[in-house]
Amino acid sequence: MHVIIEQVTARIVERSKSTREAYLHQMKGAEDRGVHRSRLSCGNLAHGFAACGENDKQSLKMMNAVNVGIISSYNDMLSAHQPFASFPDQIRAAVHELGSVAQFAGGVPAMCDGVTQGQPGMELSLFSRDVIAMATAIGLSHNMFDAALYLGVCDKIVPGLLIGALRFGHLPTLFVPAGPMPSGLPNKEKANIRQLYAEGKVDRDALLQCESDSYHSAGTCTFYGTANSNQMVVEVMGLHLPGSSFVNPGTNMREALTREAAQQVVRITAQNGRFTPLYEIVDERSLVNAIVALLATGGSTNHTMHLIAIAQAAGVIINWDDFSDLSDVVPLLARIYPNGDADINHFQAAGGVGYLVRELLAGGFLHEDVMTIMGKGLSRYTQEPFLENGKVVWREGVSESLDSKVLSTVAQPFSANGGLKRLEGNLGRGVIKVSAVAPEHHIVEAPAIVFEDQDAISLAFDRGELDRDFVAVVRYQGPKANGMPELHKLTPYLGTLQDRGFKVALVTDGRMSGASGKVPAAIHVWPEASVGGPLAQVADGDIIRLDATTGSLQLLADNDAWLARGQTMPASAANHHVSMGRELFAPMRGQVSCAEEGASVFVFTEMGV
Repeated sequence: MHVIIEQVTARIVERSKSTREAYLHQMKGAEDRGVHRSRLSCGNLAHGFAACGENDKQSLKMMNAVNVGIISSYNDMLSAHQPFASFPDQIRAAVHELGSVAQFAGGVPAMCDGVTQGQPGMELSLFSRDVIAMATAIGLSHNMFDAALYLGVCDKIVPGLLIGALRFGHLPTLFVPAGPMPSGLPNKEKANIRQLYAEGKVDRDALLQCESDSYHSAGTCTFYGTANSNQMVVEVMGLHLPGSSFVNPGTNMREALTREAAQQVVRITAQNGRFTPLYEIVDERSLVNAIVALLATGGSTNHTMHLIAIAQAAGVIINWDDFSDLSDVVPLLARIYPNGDADINHFQAAGGVGYLVRELLAGGFLHEDVMTIMGKGLSRYTQEPFLENGKVVWREGVSESLDSKVLSTVAQPFSANGGLKRLEGNLGRGVIKVSAVAPEHHIVEAPAIVFEDQDAISLAFDRGELDRDFVAVVRYQGPKANGMPELHKLTPYLGTLQDRGFKVALVTDGRMSGASGKVPAAIHVWPEASVGGPLAQVADGDIIRLDATTGSLQLLADNDAWLARGQTMPASAANHHVSMGRELFAPMRGQVSCAEEGASVFVFTEMGV
């Protein structure tokens, strides 16, 4: 093992001793009590299988039969989740072959950031993760299930499902992906048309056609944002079947993998002698593996919050120092848009997760001695699935990249580090993703222009007020202010200005997510402005220095007098608290933690963890 991987893992273990012990005590207690229908009264059990067919009823009366609970994020508006419509029937048929039963335990909400970008609904997006976790708990609360399958793909959905699943960590658990849509319009061309539209050089019809050609069928969006980062992380944590993350929907392989996942979760139950509960899989080492995989592929910055929240649900405490220190040594092995031109289908064709895991294991960057849904050892995840007579079999994956422009080696990486840096200074703590930022833009020192709303930047751009060097400070975008929406509307405008030769950067207490691109952006800054963080006192013309090489975020001033300016949150901020259901989320805005604590409404230390 690389010494830094060992050191970071060791300090996480030490930091998490008491909370991890408390979590394991809870899970083992639940395991000892049993998830047996025999604990239910006759009336309870009758309600639980009233709608089942006669054969399933008889099986569920026999306490040695396995009942698999299905939690799904299906809806037919999201392209990524529309394929899940047929999965429950496939799962039921597959578990019936093993003499077991599967019941649809519950659905969870699933919203699409692509639809809500720049809209009021985006301010519910981050909070939806914790709503999904609670909905997951409700679905499993009936105590009818011996194992669980989770069907989810996109941004907040998989983290929410995993947080909820970890509170039922005594159950054997498997995540079932749906796969990415086939490749459409190349990402570079899409980005170019978006930028031309921002400059007024193409019309809305051309923009809509571009977007339609990019997002054109069922499946996950093909760029490497949070959705595909989710799949990468979950597979490397050992919660997917090997090689299953990026198989397109509607294919024979996709259906075969879904059936195999259903049968695999039955195999790892106590009734079948290979009991592997979730709490044995998700631990300090598997979480470090998840961070390493994220860094090695230039994955979504959303996971600097999601993985922290997921870890907390398992009694593990990680922070941005861990991310940053790992990033300093983990090599960047993948070039997938937005840090390259390729999409996730090109990544899969070049060798996919199997090649990535093989290369990272060989370099000493991953813990091999972990538990997975396939058994002990991450080396199982160097394999790829193939079909033989309609059945899934695994063979060793490629040992060399099939496209060196997409997947490289530890010996010759695209970058010596993972491109994620913790930022710290008199403006607070934040993170920056520089894997897609050219080296000449890693340091920006320029006057601030302050915005309280992302729409104000587009208006200033249209008025020609931004043709100069500046640092855009977009504040009151944190979780307590308005739910921390993603600020993707800024990217075309700031990118255009950078292309014109101006030094441009962004500093915000909001998010940019997996589409963080070529403009340097200090994001997730806390303390956020709405609770009196330093960003609240920045004024137009203040000189700000963002240095991604040293991890510094500073307002340059002779003294701290600027912190006493007395600027307060504008009254217009209240407009973000009503309409489109936002008023219902006031308790969450009041309770949510800061970004480095997962931006979560859950306080697990108050729950005995």
